[in-house]
Amino acid sequence: QVQLVESGGGLVQAGGSLRLSCAASGRTFSYTMGWFRQAPGKEREFVAYISWSGGSTRYADSVKGRFTISRDNAKNTVYLQMNSLKPEDTAVYYCAADRSRVLSTNEQHFDYWGQGTQVTVSS
Repeated sequence: QVQLVESGGGLVQAGGSLRLSCAASGRTFSYTMGWFRQAPGKEREFVAYISWSGGSTRYADSVKGRFTISRDNAKNTVYLQMNSLKPEDTAVYYCAADRSRVLSTNEQHFDYWGQGTQVTVSS
């Protein structure tokens, strides 16, 4: 059974950076790993995903050019490097794993979820 634990969230000023980490307890070598976020009063939205090999990535338009997703399969860990943060990035960020082997931005395709970590960007 796969368990995901996020870390690295916190409070940062606009323009700053944070790196989120997601550690998996089970084997996720062949899983697509993704990040989603949910801001107050809004639905959860896709942020980024990375294929099992790391060869394919996709980003939401709102974060493209600012965020970078990466993974280290030897450590069973996926990262989200967030630069040039904006107040609009304030949300709870969730790590998720998709075992279907079909690349998708739809949260319903993801089978395992972390507990979420709060990111707050002040202006």
